[in-house]
Amino acid sequence: MDDNKTGMLYLCATPIGNLEDITLRVLRILKEADIIAAEDTRGSIKLLNHFDIKTPMTSYHEHNKYDKGRTLVAEMLSGKNVALITDAGTPGISDPGEELVRQCYDAGVPVTSLPGACACVNALVISGMPTKNFVFEAFLPADKKDRRERLESLKEKTETIVMYESPHRLRKTLKELDAVLGPERRMSVVKELTKVHENVFMTTIGGAVAFYESEEPRGEYVLVIEGMSAEEKQQKSREVWEDMSVREHFDMYVSQGLDKKDAMKSVARDRGVAKNVIYKELL
Repeated sequence: MDDNKTGMLYLCATPIGNLEDITLRVLRILKEADIIAAEDTRGSIKLLNHFDIKTPMTSYHEHNKYDKGRTLVAEMLSGKNVALITDAGTPGISDPGEELVRQCYDAGVPVTSLPGACACVNALVISGMPTKNFVFEAFLPADKKDRRERLESLKEKTETIVMYESPHRLRKTLKELDAVLGPERRMSVVKELTKVHENVFMTTIGGAVAFYESEEPRGEYVLVIEGMSAEEKQQKSREVWEDMSVREHFDMYVSQGLDKKDAMKSVARDRGVAKNVIYKELL
């Protein structure tokens, strides 16, 4: 190893279930790297043993990501290459990898990503829900108030919503989704991706609540939820302003930070009239 050459961080995607989903490039880098930093060393050792990978492994997880990150960056600055793996899937997606990436860039260490399995993308493409635009929420916050705020922020999203959930919290989350987004919203409950019992349950939020009242949740889940339709969003927007005068409607948009010109455009769009009609009304 050339001491004058900076090493590199490799973000290595690992299988989320089926071991055949690992790429040839990831296998090569895991064997060639000086250090493998793993979120879950106990789980990762099974993967490394399966592919006969002898590279030294160290732990890098949520509870040591700052201090251990600095240690790993120092190793890379000394010329060593580090391969980062999460417990399953792509590092940096809903895991502490993003902190190590940030530290690397701050220190001038190059970073690259080796594509592979990613549960949120895999679930989305087999869900049957629209894929053109989506928002990824990972796991909802544990705090009750924070959870409610996050769900409320998703209520009027028109994009497809993707989130992770564990079996022991699934029923609670479905009931919260029912209360905030409504029982009629379409969704797919995707579980055990790439594994023997992989399943896509296309239903509604209300249907999922009813199903899991009697069905015991098992496995790891990805919830893929239909966004609010443009028609429904337009109707809800109309409910906000339909009893307002033009002046009150205009002031509402100004209070939201729009300048007067854009506020007039928004009022005209809502009411389905030309902007000069609103201008005359305001005068």
